[in-house]
Amino acid sequence: MSVREISKIVTGTPQVDGAGVKLVRVLGYANVWDFDPFLMLDAFDSKDPSDYIKGFPWHPHRGIETITYLIHGEIEHGDSMGNKGLIQDGGCQWMTAGKAILHQEMPQPSEQMLGVQVWLNLPKKNKMVPPQYRDLRAELIPVVEEENCRIGIISGHYMGQAGATQGDYVKATFLDVDLSAESKWSLSTNSEETVFIYVVDGVGIFGGNEKQLISAKKAILFDKGDELTISSGKEKLRMFVFSGKPLREAIAWGGPIVMNTDDELDKAFKEIREGTFGR
Repeated sequence: MSVREISKIVTGTPQVDGAGVKLVRVLGYANVWDFDPFLMLDAFDSKDPSDYIKGFPWHPHRGIETITYLIHGEIEHGDSMGNKGLIQDGGCQWMTAGKAILHQEMPQPSEQMLGVQVWLNLPKKNKMVPPQYRDLRAELIPVVEEENCRIGIISGHYMGQAGATQGDYVKATFLDVDLSAESKWSLSTNSEETVFIYVVDGVGIFGGNEKQLISAKKAILFDKGDELTISSGKEKLRMFVFSGKPLREAIAWGGPIVMNTDDELDKAFKEIREGTFGR
């Protein structure tokens, strides 16, 4: 087995997005080629509702999937297809924007808002598929309990167990891993897939460099290999593990729209200006 070593460590930058939501943009424009097919990762961690209650009012998307997962918190959402719902503790919304969707996400006051939103690119051939979304409530997400570890399988597979979804267009794996203090955990990986971790809480050793301790609020990208190895420190380690096969396609990205060419991007914004987007 070849162990995946660290290729890059990314520390996010504080941002204000939506109508005034404070967040940390961990992955964005500067990282798209390294983390392909993952485009963006925004992290939320606040115990002050004033940081997030203004939310993300109505806005458009095309050409991507958005994956919102909460460890703690509550977000009300609605879309232009008439869907409404809640993302609550341990739940996930997996939205395929496809050809066009308008939606809003409005966080509600809670003791702690802790989670992420990840943007997953759609392949060129699937950019204009019909929009849809999956509300994956906590009870729908399988959990594997090991001696020193708890693994929630949002998507993909782990130890033969299928996750809550598999993804229709990009077969991405998304695991929520809660590792006890001073423990080790390993994961078999497809050597051709992009693999990265977002450290939610704690400190750990990733890959074979036992002298390099990496703390929370960072994304860690790994080189190719067929095994991921992780050790926690003196406190438990909470992390999200992502993997997916790179698309290696051209990217034209403008705000909430991600297409393959500038002409496609211009067409989308023309539709938004003319009020025909999604019709």
